[in-house]
Amino acid sequence: MERRILTGAYIVIAIFAVFLLRLWYLQVIKGGEYKKIAERNRLRAIEIPAPRGIIYDRNDNALVRNIPTFDISVVKEDLPKDSETLSELGRLLGLNPEEIKNRLKRASSNPFEPVVKLKQNLSLEEVARIEAHKIDFPWLQVDVVVSREYLYGRLASHVIGYLGRLTLNQAKDPDYSDVPKEAFIGQMGAEGIYDKILRGVAGKKIIEVDAVGRVTKLIGMQPHINGEDIRLTIDRTVQAEAEYALGDKTGAVVAIDPNTGEILAMASSPSFDPNLFAKGINYTDWENIINDSQKPLLNRAIQSQYPPGSTFKIVTAIAALEEGAITEETTAHCSGGIFVGRLFKCWREKGHGTVRLHRAIVESCDVYFYETGRKVGTDKIAEYASALGLGKPTGIELDGEKSGIVPSTLWKLRTLKQRWFTGETLNTAIGQGYVSATPHQMARLIAAVSNGGKLYKPHILKDSEHDYLDKVVEIKPDTLNLVKSALVGVVSENGGTGHAARSNIVSIGGKTGTAQVVGGDRASRNFKDHAWFVAFAPVENPQIAVAVFVEHGGHGGATAAPIAKRVIEAYFKEKIEDEKGSRLGESPEETSGQGFKGRKLKNQISKIKIVEEDF
Repeated sequence: MERRILTGAYIVIAIFAVFLLRLWYLQVIKGGEYKKIAERNRLRAIEIPAPRGIIYDRNDNALVRNIPTFDISVVKEDLPKDSETLSELGRLLGLNPEEIKNRLKRASSNPFEPVVKLKQNLSLEEVARIEAHKIDFPWLQVDVVVSREYLYGRLASHVIGYLGRLTLNQAKDPDYSDVPKEAFIGQMGAEGIYDKILRGVAGKKIIEVDAVGRVTKLIGMQPHINGEDIRLTIDRTVQAEAEYALGDKTGAVVAIDPNTGEILAMASSPSFDPNLFAKGINYTDWENIINDSQKPLLNRAIQSQYPPGSTFKIVTAIAALEEGAITEETTAHCSGGIFVGRLFKCWREKGHGTVRLHRAIVESCDVYFYETGRKVGTDKIAEYASALGLGKPTGIELDGEKSGIVPSTLWKLRTLKQRWFTGETLNTAIGQGYVSATPHQMARLIAAVSNGGKLYKPHILKDSEHDYLDKVVEIKPDTLNLVKSALVGVVSENGGTGHAARSNIVSIGGKTGTAQVVGGDRASRNFKDHAWFVAFAPVENPQIAVAVFVEHGGHGGATAAPIAKRVIEAYFKEKIEDEKGSRLGESPEETSGQGFKGRKLKNQISKIKIVEEDF
């Protein structure tokens, strides 16, 4: 009897010992782990997105604004996985249950990350319907997300850029380690270049939830830090005029302040609407953009290289004058062409007769520059072209800038393993053959010619404290004055090829260019010559330099020159209105600070979507 009692006691003690050991194991060995699980079930970290900084033009007019949108998310472990729940959830959100499962599979394994985004960009009606069914789906989270609205649609889209989700490469980049994987970041233009400044720092709030996922208490909050605003150098009015003047033509317009290097306008056509990307572009829209043969995402101002045509005669003239190959009085007789191994034609079939340098530039005589090119030689032309910024990137902040080509005897030997021929010198002298440049480079070149040889680093961020002077090209003042006088004649003198750029409100100097397209039927649009025009104004004290390029536009004087005139006049008309406003007692700050109400936009700008609000 006593033995049985003793045995029973041992058994009870053993059972208690097991319980105690198990309790010790759970509380001491596994205590920290289970505490984390308990906290995880009770607490949720909710991200508070930071509003992006606003992008303004040079006159403090907002080009973008932030607007609220709504997303639906869920903590992965809170969502019941049974088919019936997923089907009911799918009906509520308008999603296929399989799509919900796929989103869950792609979601992060981090249990503290609350957000498996089930659906984004919900309408107010959808949000109201979800809130009405919240009792059935208490674990659903309605997130208010700050989205982007581009106030003018396509206006300056290649400069402003657009937003998009993190790419795979960006997700691995340490610079984006603090960016939530569902966040939208700048992917192009100013939005991309200055993304770190614009996006700010996201905040967080810690909430307590009950067993079914209902919020019971706010535990703590880490406030977000707003993104910084930035001011671009572009002028909204000039930019709008450039784009409207280009219309449906394929090409580019670049306007530069020749005294600072600031980009006043940069238009590339066709363009795109960044609003398509702001909330996540759908597959159909993306396919339409990337399969468009006109390549709307291509910034033709900096990413397309073309023969500069007769605008390059400015370089040839400077090289020949500086090297003493010609003088102001040097003449050449043009009878419609010159024979050097073959016939090199002038654009005017009957020729220009005997001309000096001034008239050769004014009337764009090819034969004069064939002869001049032979005298000075390709390598000297290449030397001055390089000094004036051609053949290499300008260093502008925008991505993907092309360098163009400045050919020389050594370049051809290294690149093509061939020797140079005299006929190639003739082609180079008139901006044909191997030579190529971007519209942006040609705008910088004409800016340097107009300002006395100063090459500035072009830029899109307004920063008055920084000196962007790159270098001063060593060209004699007399040489520049001779060339500038002829460029004025191109626009203002009888017979000038750029007479279509003549203005009643400002004096303009410029040079036309018609770059030949090899092969094909000239009557076909795809084989018409390319049209160029480079210009500066006013002649006495240049404040704006412009390059216009139109693909297959025909003659530069007929197609590109009128566009340049409109852009230049838009710039000076706006300045005149600003001065009138100041004389009437309005300070520039008061005028620009009123947003869209502070300025009366021109008729052509009204073609672009305007939001009549103060931003």
